[in-house]
Amino acid sequence: MLPRLGDKYANAITIEITSKPKAEYTTDEYFALDLPVAPAVMVGDEIITEGKDIDDHTVEAAICRQLGLPEPPKAGFMDRLFKR
Repeated sequence: MLPRLGDKYANAITIEITSKPKAEYTTDEYFALDLPVAPAVMVGDEIITEGKDIDDHTVEAAICRQLGLPEPPKAGFMDRLFKR
C-alpha cells in the first residue's frame, strides 16, 4: 500500500515508517510522547487508526484531505476485481 501511494503522491508526501519491538510501545517513555498505540497510521497530526488494521481507501482519503485534494471515490468489489 505505501509504495503505491508514495508513487501516486510522490512530490507531495513523505512516508516515514517507525518499527520497534512491541515491548517498546508499552513503556512510560513511549506514552509520554503522546503517540498512538501501535499498530497505527498517522497522516500529518491526524491519527487515522490506532491498534488495528486499515484499508487503502481510508489512508488515501486522509492523504488527500491533508493535501487539500478531493477524496478518491471508494471502489466497489467489481472495480477492485477488474482494476477499473
